[in-house]
Amino acid sequence: MCGIAGILSENLSAEQIKQIVIKMNASLAHRGPDHNGIWETEGVCLGHRRLSIIDLSENANQPFFSSNKRHVIVYNGELYNYRELKLELQRSAQGSNEVPHFFKTASDTEVVLAAFLRWGKDCLRHFHGMFAFAIYDTQEKKLFAARDRMGVKPFYYHFSNDGFLFSSEIRAILHCGLKNFSLNTAALAEYVMYQTVYAPKTIVKGIQMLLPGHYLEYQKGKAELTQYYDLNKIQAQEILPYEQICAKVNELLALAVQKRMVSDVPFGAFLSGGIDSSAVVGLMSKVSSEKIQTFHVSFDESEFSESVYAKQIAKKFNTEHHEIKLHPNDFLSQLPEALKAMDHPGGDGPNTYIVSKATRNVGITMALSGIGGDELFAGYDVFKRMDELSKKTWLNAIPQFARKAAGQVIRKKSNSVGGDKKAELLAEKEITFASAYLLSRSLFTQKDLIKLLPNGDPFEQITKIVNAVGGKKDHLLSTVSLCEMQTYLQNVLLRDTDQMSMAVALEVREPFLDHKLIEYVLGIKDEWKYPHTPKKLLTDSLGDLLPSEIINRPKMGFTLPWKEWMKNELKTLCEENIQELGKRDLLNEKGLLELWNAFLMGDPKVSWSRIWHLVVLNNWIKENKLDGNS
Repeated sequence: MCGIAGILSENLSAEQIKQIVIKMNASLAHRGPDHNGIWETEGVCLGHRRLSIIDLSENANQPFFSSNKRHVIVYNGELYNYRELKLELQRSAQGSNEVPHFFKTASDTEVVLAAFLRWGKDCLRHFHGMFAFAIYDTQEKKLFAARDRMGVKPFYYHFSNDGFLFSSEIRAILHCGLKNFSLNTAALAEYVMYQTVYAPKTIVKGIQMLLPGHYLEYQKGKAELTQYYDLNKIQAQEILPYEQICAKVNELLALAVQKRMVSDVPFGAFLSGGIDSSAVVGLMSKVSSEKIQTFHVSFDESEFSESVYAKQIAKKFNTEHHEIKLHPNDFLSQLPEALKAMDHPGGDGPNTYIVSKATRNVGITMALSGIGGDELFAGYDVFKRMDELSKKTWLNAIPQFARKAAGQVIRKKSNSVGGDKKAELLAEKEITFASAYLLSRSLFTQKDLIKLLPNGDPFEQITKIVNAVGGKKDHLLSTVSLCEMQTYLQNVLLRDTDQMSMAVALEVREPFLDHKLIEYVLGIKDEWKYPHTPKKLLTDSLGDLLPSEIINRPKMGFTLPWKEWMKNELKTLCEENIQELGKRDLLNEKGLLELWNAFLMGDPKVSWSRIWHLVVLNNWIKENKLDGNS
């Protein structure tokens, strides 16, 4: 796991290009403390910061060159099948002109480059892992860059008359000295509504993100994007008895966990005490000859603490368990550095920073996580809501004015965010899957958003994502999974996990995001996945691996007691940022202050999540010295 950077330019001098990459590499130092590498040639400079995980020798440092020096690669990620590919690349297929590759390192970086040299861009279909890399051909003067299927590893870029820049982080490009960037005000409505900006856009104007499952080719001032993997084209599986389906899910998940335990450095696992992380720890313990190190954050506020469940799993699987007891003052002292580590503002992240830092502090360089389990196995309430709505097609037979009137009654009676959303949905001209899903994932109703931001379209990108998913009969839950993966998972959870874990040079691997597992589970019909009990298909597939107390307990999720802290220990921080944001002429100042005061007064319609991402936004603008009025 590392940080990559580079620039290709026909207009800038060699010294300008080099200084730009030197600055980007310096900005990425936290991602790769083990080596700082820079390579330059005419019109091109590539940079790399290395966090050594596989093959710790200097021979595996980057930028890394082909034996004839024609190709050079900078690579961030892990290829879980690199050993199998290495064996294949060391021999040539019978009757072919393929030349066996003679490896000089034990790294997966060399395997990626060797695979590209043999198969070209088709190498991507051979890769099983998480990655973002760029390969430059010095002969053709062409750059090939790619990102993994699920978008675990980031790849940001900026393309202008000055050239083509790329990096693992936005801030590396933002502060490279090439130009003065500005806030992407056109994306503000989307950020306010969904606590993120959906790729390929970012919060910075002119900086984009390569989409998951895409590659990019740049040559002679032209960039071309191509999709090589499409989650939405996954086909339904052959109908099998439920027992066989469960056995296959178990096999695929166990294999995903085992593949992600390949490492030349100490590793562990995040353990919340929930089903997903507990399953990962249990499967790790089955294949490890040594004790698994587990890490759990607990709180004084007992209603938020899952420590009793984490301890139960740690005891069952005999792990070396680390409980990180978090007090408000501890969190407050670490919050400024967590906010400073944020590469792209969002509504989540500090919790990941806290546990990542604690994990790194005991000498762990890599950790497995349960991220993706809820999205894949229908673990969120949105799955039930969308399923229930699909059975109410008769609603569209009711005249719109009547539905709208009924919605107003619900709004007044419930006095809740849920009631407001139902009222807004009933007022739609036609209630569709897309309109319902867009509302289910939003922080605000359109009526509330207008109070903060009268202009702007928060739905453009998410509508494209949802419409591209489509839907198949008997696969509504898979349709919701696809939406969840390509909105919340890829643009909030994975982005935050990468930026916060890499801020402390910790690599995080996610077995539930194994594309073979995802393809199989998405192809299973709804009747086997409907959540009559929590994540039924997953828990049935695990057999007796987990205790019933873990499976049947109320879902809590890995969160912090934000509401209490924001009204007490974090009140000054939040209030100052809300006030500053109001002065920036980005959002309606009066609407912002009313929202903040309603939160302090305990208005049930104003949850902490409606406030926190706005606090983060202002802090991020201030930290990165962006002109909010641009």
